[in-house]
Amino acid sequence: MASASDYMDNVKKYDPKASEDDVQKVVNYCGIALRSKDASLVSCSDEAERNRVRDGYAAKKLGMSAAAADKAIEAVCQQMKDERQKSRVTFLYLLGKHA
Repeated sequence: MASASDYMDNVKKYDPKASEDDVQKVVNYCGIALRSKDASLVSCSDEAERNRVRDGYAAKKLGMSAAAADKAIEAVCQQMKDERQKSRVTFLYLLGKHA
């Protein structure tokens, strides 16, 4: 099982005050998906991927409306625009911060 410590350096680039407990909750949510290189990343250029994040994590876990989720996802995409490969853990953590 993945550990929050594996992702803390990347998360702290965007939120220096990130707590390991909060990151661990995201890691636990992602679960087995983190074992696959492709599934462990988020592609902002892929509309289907953004919709999966919106309809899955944002709606079910964060309770966000579709419109609010789309706005927050776009904000996270902009925040992480310099990273070609966006870590799913970091992306979902930052999405939670926007919720």
